Amino acid sequence: MLARAILLATLVAVCAASVNFEIVERWWGGFKFRFDLTADQDINSWKLDLHLSGPIDNLQGDWVANIQKAGPNDFTLTNLPSNGHVAAGQTLTNFIVVSCQTECATGHQYTFTVTDGAGGSTSHGGDISQGGGNTGNNNGGGSTGGGGGTGTGTKNYGDALKKSILFYDAQRSGTLPGNNPIHWRGNSAEGDCVNGGWYDAGDHVKFALPFGFATHVLLWGLHKFKDGYQAAGQLDMMYDMIKWATDYMLHAYNPGNHELVAQIGDGNADHAFWGRPEDMRMGRPCYKVGPGRTAADLYGEWAASLAAGYLVWTDKGDSNYANQMLDAAKSMYAFGKSNPGTYTNSVPNVRNFYGSTGYKDELCLGAIWLYKATKEPQYLNDAKGFHEGGVAWALSWDDKRVACQLLLYEETQDASYKNDVAGFVRDYMPGGSVPYTPCGLAWRDKWGANRYAGNAAFVALAAADAGIEPGAGAKWGVEQINYLLGDNHHDGGCYSFEIGYGGKFPHQPHHRGASFCNCNLDGALVGGPDQGGNYNDNREDYVMNEVAIDYNAGFQSALAAINHLKATNAVPATNNKCACR
Repeated sequence: MLARAILLATLVAVCAASVNFEIVERWWGGFKFRFDLTADQDINSWKLDLHLSGPIDNLQGDWVANIQKAGPNDFTLTNLPSNGHVAAGQTLTNFIVVSCQTECATGHQYTFTVTDGAGGSTSHGGDISQGGGNTGNNNGGGSTGGGGGTGTGTKNYGDALKKSILFYDAQRSGTLPGNNPIHWRGNSAEGDCVNGGWYDAGDHVKFALPFGFATHVLLWGLHKFKDGYQAAGQLDMMYDMIKWATDYMLHAYNPGNHELVAQIGDGNADHAFWGRPEDMRMGRPCYKVGPGRTAADLYGEWAASLAAGYLVWTDKGDSNYANQMLDAAKSMYAFGKSNPGTYTNSVPNVRNFYGSTGYKDELCLGAIWLYKATKEPQYLNDAKGFHEGGVAWALSWDDKRVACQLLLYEETQDASYKNDVAGFVRDYMPGGSVPYTPCGLAWRDKWGANRYAGNAAFVALAAADAGIEPGAGAKWGVEQINYLLGDNHHDGGCYSFEIGYGGKFPHQPHHRGASFCNCNLDGALVGGPDQGGNYNDNREDYVMNEVAIDYNAGFQSALAAINHLKATNAVPATNNKCACR
């Protein structure tokens, strides 16, 4: 049963909006409330004053509003430029997390006052319902993305998706836009040879191969499961987030001489600096590939990303931007195909960080996405030529074989591709070669165990959508995401490995910027537990607490897939071993 506020509404002035508040989660030391603002007539701005009767440490909801502390127990929230206008008859739904150092979700009086841009106001007050403990994440229905399915498939997948988008916004480099939702981030590395892009992890290097992988997998998920973003109310936010990456790709490539920026920053010098990106003072060398410096892996991966971006923006209705990406993708792919070889020898500084083991899988991806974008037969023939058979070890920044196999199957319906993808899914499921933690996480490797599980979950869900292992594979994929969001026994159970989601989650990610403001790095998926299911929330333990742009990519696209299933009433019944009750 949901924790609910007992709401006593009083209309204090003629107001152009009605407001509903509901406590949707509570735990020791905090609670989450939802507020729905329904416009009776067009409003162009709004303000929320929140007063609670006990000491409150913090409110979190930077994507929702500008938040200012007005007193020990008082906060003022004002709309962002992106959500100030609410048309007549429409409802704005948002979530705010309240944090405190004691049990603050019981026996608590509160008062809300919302003032709209027309000068009217509405007040609500009441008691937070009695009871303790974590109620889980079972709020359901509507565009908020909660609920879905039966068994343990009842996480707030929409909220998890929203927070993952915020993580990528926290990784932004360069001159930040006016709608930057991360209050503790500022402009940084504005003197780089190319402004923008994402920092790789808790460091401040921009590595092109994991950057291309993350962008590709995120665009793949957006293209395939757009309705999942719509159902979660996050489509516009996703467009805004991912365009930061595609803009950087376009700026980092020179079609005239085919040079591509492969890395910005010295990995060794950067890793010796523990500080905010805004405070960097070391040199930021710019490493390029191009004629005489092979990097077919980079050119293929980036071509795949931009060809997928072409499809996404064509569907969005922006043909000008879409065509820019398609032209660049064609040029990148053609150059990479004619200059085979990996980028590792061309950029020696990257060897200890993201050394590449091959390039055929990336050229296969570039070719198959260009075929999807153009339907030109030569691209399909190229993809078939670069395809590598067999069951892949993982979907990762270095190994994309299974991605190419799945995309080829979608275009050809060839059983050989289907068999390889099915073999991959079955290998990760119980009975395959991948070991498991006691509570059921498919534990491929100690370095980013959660990353590999999230990536494999996305493959399983995308494959199920294509008719490959549609029952068992989809169920398994949802169960892996459920584990990551709380279906485990760490810290007494119900522990989310996505920061900011639910009542219990990591607070010490290995991330320089977040460590200096004691901020939650909302949405970041940490590396995860050891094979025994043990996890240590310690910033110095970078194996378990690393966060990175490639860690979240498959995880986020899997969340989009589950929200798609929810929107179509098709979330499978699940049976996690250590379900959060």
